[in-house]
Order: sequence, then C-alpha cells, then structure tokens
Amino acid sequence: QLRLVESGGGLVQAGGALRLSCTASGSIFNINSMGWYRQAPGKQRELVAFIGGSTNYADSVKGRFTISRDNAKNTVFLQMNSLKPEDTAVYYCAAAARGIWGQGTQVTVSS
Repeated sequence: QLRLVESGGGLVQAGGALRLSCTASGSIFNINSMGWYRQAPGKQRELVAFIGGSTNYADSVKGRFTISRDNAKNTVFLQMNSLKPEDTAVYYCAAAARGIWGQGTQVTVSS
C-alpha cells in the first residue's frame, strides 16, 4: 500500500508563505489525480487543490496557492502565498480516488 507523508507545515504570519510537500513511498506516475485537502477545527474537510490532467483550486485559494508534482521524486507540492488566518488548518495530501491519505501537517497563520 502506497503511503503519503506530508511536510512543510508550521506557524507563519499573515501575508507569509509556506511550501508543503507530499512524498509517496512509491511511484505516483500512474496516479492521475493527487490533491491537497484541509480541515480546520470544527469544520468539514475541504478540497484545496488537485492536479491531474489539469489543476483546480478552491475559490478561497485561487491566485494564492499553486499545486505541482514531480513524478521523478514521487512528490506533490503546494505552494501557499499570501497566507491568511482563515487558511489555518491541518493539510492532507491524498490520492483520494484510491483512498490513500497522508497523516496531515498543521498550518497555522497568525494575524
């Protein structure tokens, strides 16, 4: 079973940036769609961005976040710029169609 491990979370001030990485234990070459999700306290998990044949973003992050992948490194990235306090959440990487999820990484944006 493929495992996904997220890294790069942390505490940042509003307006700052973070880059999340999701490294797979095996090849992601044949996994068409990979995504980043987030869950804030008391809220449902939501899709932030996914990458497949194209990229798609939640309206709340469009223009600020960029998802990319490096199949040679079995890694998916989420570049997050102009962070806002409302971006505070646990961020998860997933190959959702295959039911494979990482353990999550905490992102906290202070005002």
